[in-house]
Amino acid sequence: MCGIVGFYGPDDVAHDIVFGLTALQHRGQDAAGIATFDGNFHLHKGNGLIADVFRPKFLKKLKGNIGIGHARYTTQGSNDSELAQPFTTSYPFGLSMVHNGNVINFRDVAKRLHEKYHVLPKTSNDLELIMYTFASELRTKDLDHLSVVDIFDAVETTQELVEGAYATITVIAGYGLLAFNDPRGIRPLVFGRRETPNGPVYAFSSESTCFDYLGFEFIKNVGPGQAVFIDQNFKVHYKNPYQQPKNFCVFEHIYFAREDSVIHGRLVARERVRLGKLLARRVKEAGLQPDMVIDVPSSGYFAASGLAEAIGVPYRRGLVKNNHMGRSFIVSSQAGREDVVKKKLNPIRAFVEGKKVAVVDDSIVRGTTSRRIVRILREAGAKEVYFISSAPPIVSPCIYGIDMAMSTELIAANHTEQEICDYIEADRVIYQSVEDLQELFSPEKGHGGNCFACFTGNYPTGDVTRYLRHIQEERQSHRSKKDKALAATSVSAKAPEPTEH
Repeated sequence: MCGIVGFYGPDDVAHDIVFGLTALQHRGQDAAGIATFDGNFHLHKGNGLIADVFRPKFLKKLKGNIGIGHARYTTQGSNDSELAQPFTTSYPFGLSMVHNGNVINFRDVAKRLHEKYHVLPKTSNDLELIMYTFASELRTKDLDHLSVVDIFDAVETTQELVEGAYATITVIAGYGLLAFNDPRGIRPLVFGRRETPNGPVYAFSSESTCFDYLGFEFIKNVGPGQAVFIDQNFKVHYKNPYQQPKNFCVFEHIYFAREDSVIHGRLVARERVRLGKLLARRVKEAGLQPDMVIDVPSSGYFAASGLAEAIGVPYRRGLVKNNHMGRSFIVSSQAGREDVVKKKLNPIRAFVEGKKVAVVDDSIVRGTTSRRIVRILREAGAKEVYFISSAPPIVSPCIYGIDMAMSTELIAANHTEQEICDYIEADRVIYQSVEDLQELFSPEKGHGGNCFACFTGNYPTGDVTRYLRHIQEERQSHRSKKDKALAATSVSAKAPEPTEH
């Protein structure tokens, strides 16, 4: 899961890109990058947060009235700075692209690119596969007379060939700004506009909250399989979607999106309150009578408040978050995640001491973070701790862009609810039910279709057994290389100093 933006207007767009990415910083903390175009591409990217990567001296070099940006969250591959987006290619015309999501048939796409077009991607980043597939299809057109229809034809072929979840934004040098989604619309992408004295500025973003900060009017969601192209005259063109049944990722509502974002007409904060109210029945059925409900900041807040309201128990902010620490879920290593939890959460002892505490988190993925939170509350004197997940048990890997791509990492895939309760050292574990979640996000409730694969094992792209094996092999390979590199570094550090003879 990453954050992407794209802007096209009459004036330089670098500052809008930076502010837009800052509003999406919660979607990725590993790396960031920006590409702008003013007759030449200007590119700057690196590891770290937006504020660290884009110092004023770098922004001055990012000239151009069209550009794209990316905040990276590593799901596949390493977090080397060379994998930071955007990526560019010089032919045809010059393309620069960003994406959010995962390609699942990456071996098939790479093989086709190599055998048919003699293209060998430089990195393991999925974006190269999408970009070179699109570029390869585009170059089959009459490049001296390239039309919008030609561009959309290349998009549709790309969507047919590349399977998985992806939202993309592309600068086509000298032509305009293009955005398109995978045929099932698994990843979010919104389209907006802001009027200026010099003319309109158009923007694409992963979330609507970006538009709130920058004063943009929301126009529409880029739908499943849809493409939107803004030409040099700032005319907007839409492609009839190459569409499969909509399967938007429900985990966006549960955890990943910001609470103030509106997704497909539904405010994320309100949906999380509803998730909390749904949990009330399960808490009552379990016979639990907590003295208070608290949340794991900050994605658990609205679910916790909804639960507290529904069961008539006071809500308290029992854990204080250090806002200068990142989101532990999207830290790339388990040791890093546990370190973040230790440093970012501090219990208010006076509130929890001697109390039966129901603590609400968005989900339980690996269990180690949940266990640390339970221990923190016990150390602060909590009498009993009930750990409550606003998501159902995560039993299947996500192959569409969330860092849950190996079933061995998912505690609910391998243990019973009681075993999970024992492991995290809670007095009781309560999960949301899959049925209640599916009812809340059903087409009848105005949501269209959603992907529930991580809770049900039913993947919208069909039988993914082969792709799951490929993804797990890739991840194991990268981890093996990383472990060897760390071991080599350790040996080097411990090596004795040479002696002189």
